[in-house]
Amino acid sequence: MSSTRHDLSKLARLVAYRKMDRREFLSQALKAGVLATAASIFLTACRRPPVAEVAPEEPTPSFDQQALTEARYYVKMEGETIQCQLCFRRCTISEGERGYCGVRENREGTLYTLVYGRPCSITEGSPIEKLPLYHVLPGSARLNLATAGCNFKCSFCHNWQIAARTPEEVISFDLSPEEVVERAIENNLQFIAFTYTEPTVFYEYMYDVSKLAKEKGLRTLLNTNGAMNPEPLRQLLKYIDAVNVDLKAFTAEFYQVTSYSELEPVLTTLKIIKEEGVWFEITNLVIPTLNDDMGKIREMCIWVRDNLGKDVPLHFSRFFPAYKLTRLPPTPIETLEQARAIALEVGLEYVTIGNVPGHEANSTFCPNCGETLIKRVHFSVLANHIEDGKCKFCGYQIPGVWA
Repeated sequence: MSSTRHDLSKLARLVAYRKMDRREFLSQALKAGVLATAASIFLTACRRPPVAEVAPEEPTPSFDQQALTEARYYVKMEGETIQCQLCFRRCTISEGERGYCGVRENREGTLYTLVYGRPCSITEGSPIEKLPLYHVLPGSARLNLATAGCNFKCSFCHNWQIAARTPEEVISFDLSPEEVVERAIENNLQFIAFTYTEPTVFYEYMYDVSKLAKEKGLRTLLNTNGAMNPEPLRQLLKYIDAVNVDLKAFTAEFYQVTSYSELEPVLTTLKIIKEEGVWFEITNLVIPTLNDDMGKIREMCIWVRDNLGKDVPLHFSRFFPAYKLTRLPPTPIETLEQARAIALEVGLEYVTIGNVPGHEANSTFCPNCGETLIKRVHFSVLANHIEDGKCKFCGYQIPGVWA
């Protein structure tokens, strides 16, 4: 019976990953005479989202069976207690317990990462504009990588099926850093992006992939909430080519109530990325009634201008109901347009509107002559008038990664 159940579990995973339809699954179960057992397994599998691109052929080992990787950035305290120093939380973790992110565990006084080489999502071919990064080789495709876990608890998370889960609650598969890089090369992808969940929590995996990618001539992208501590951030940035930081709001209250986190570490991260000379862009998801106060948006734009520079691209993105915020409506387009107008008024040069396919402000304009530099419709690039890093029409220098 255990062998039959194992076989059915494999079939159910294929259903969850859209590799087999339900009719075929139930037909196989009926032939085996275990329809009741199959129904239970099927429902369990289908409750899991198809977050990974391919299902593993066999179940991955349990955390007790596999060789775990020791985490970086922690200090030993009294007894077997340790303190993680990777992100702003600096979790104090007793023996046998995990940090806030749910993926870093104290075992007999040693901190281990439970997600090294165990991605739950790996996709290929999506455009770089979707990250979004608008000033980095427009139209380029990327390989995307994520594991379970996050150090925030955003009530509006669009990837909560994996970000708000522990490693045991998602379907993962084994993929070493070498295999990640090899996969990108085989598919002619120039970029590897760490995204979907919060890459900070799989720092060791990301670091090793990034370092190896550099050695092989690939480029790496980071999409982050910006709450990594300064030392690990500076070390990682040596191997990162571009970053998109989610600046979720400009009030401490929003971060505390809506994301169970803090604003100040994010502002510090933005300054460090600027200091390290790594290209970065900022996304602000505008959520009705929560962070759409135009006075605060003005304060945010002024802070960006004065601390980071007027040429940092700022993306105002449209919110759609998700996770625990399904009661709120989508962001009115007029709200996004008003936010963009304020940003331009205070002197920011590259301000776009996202998640509104076909909107004129999805394109990039020259701040000097006003001509369209990069014409976009949603994530598709229709025209690119940047030549050698300059506006084709007036010669104005456009910052970014163009070669």
